[in-house]
Amino acid sequence: MREILTVVGARPQFVKAAPVSRALRAVAHETLLHTGQHYDDEMSAVFFDELGIPEPDVNLAVGSGRHGAQTGRMLAGIEEVLVERRPDLVVVYGDTNSTLAGALAAAKMEIPVAHVEAGLRSYRRDMPEEINRVLTDHVSALLFCPTEHARECLAREGIVDGVEVVGDVMVDALDEVRARLDRGIAARFGIEEPYLVATLHRAENVDDPDRLRRAVQLLGSLPLPVVVPVHPRTRAAMERHGFEWSGKVTAVEPLSYVEMLGLVAGAEAVLTDSGGLQKEAVLLGTRCLTLRTETEWPETLEGGWNTVVDLDGDRVREVLDGPPPRGSVKGLGDGEAAGRIVESILDHLT
Repeated sequence: MREILTVVGARPQFVKAAPVSRALRAVAHETLLHTGQHYDDEMSAVFFDELGIPEPDVNLAVGSGRHGAQTGRMLAGIEEVLVERRPDLVVVYGDTNSTLAGALAAAKMEIPVAHVEAGLRSYRRDMPEEINRVLTDHVSALLFCPTEHARECLAREGIVDGVEVVGDVMVDALDEVRARLDRGIAARFGIEEPYLVATLHRAENVDDPDRLRRAVQLLGSLPLPVVVPVHPRTRAAMERHGFEWSGKVTAVEPLSYVEMLGLVAGAEAVLTDSGGLQKEAVLLGTRCLTLRTETEWPETLEGGWNTVVDLDGDRVREVLDGPPPRGSVKGLGDGEAAGRIVESILDHLT
């Protein structure tokens, strides 16, 4: 039986890995390595429980830290596991430091890398995620693109071998839990419909005090109640700069995957700088406003389901007061991505 090492470390990767790991374990032996990039129960363990992912076989528990130090600790720990277990292939997901560390450690040991969610580009090299995804793509043997646009991005960089458009595994994951969603979860926080949901965690918004202040002021100026599940990174930055939520904002602790999707499903709109939440919102039929200057997911812009607004309050209010989205978003997949990925991995190894 083939030996596969899967590297995860952050909540979006747990979501993406769930359907793929389930399919992998039916035909191969998978070792699940958790770097510990997200290390508390709210950001890690509850996701494993909810998504039915087995406990990690290895947990490096690297915790937080500067990018170089964190990635270095991951590289060293992953390399030790690779030396000990000599897997046939390493699977990495997305664009975090865990992604890059897993890909580099494997590539340097001449172990093929499969990158799930390959080809995404923001074309902003000041984003750590962009550096991670570009480097990972260039050392991967198998590049599983969620969309045709992602494949085109790779082709422009001369990457054509090992590339396959399989669909977005987050569609697979969402389909598996859709029936369990509670659209009334906002009532737990004393919030009635209509309401908005907002998240902030990207370095460009959280690490820059001016942009963080503008984001907090923007959310506090909106006429509808805003529920903000606060990322630990954002909470620390708020405390460091002495910022406080205002207006109709209700700040809550991070939510589990199913809870968060339920909250989004019942919302009037989502305001976020997250890549994954942009897709989840539109797949659930909830309008999204992206608090950045670009999106890696141009497919979501179709029909007005997602709008890039940066931190422009006037633009936000214009969109919220405007006509509802039309049609539906296409091109993200059919919920069968995991099966295609596992089939291609086995074909590659044989």
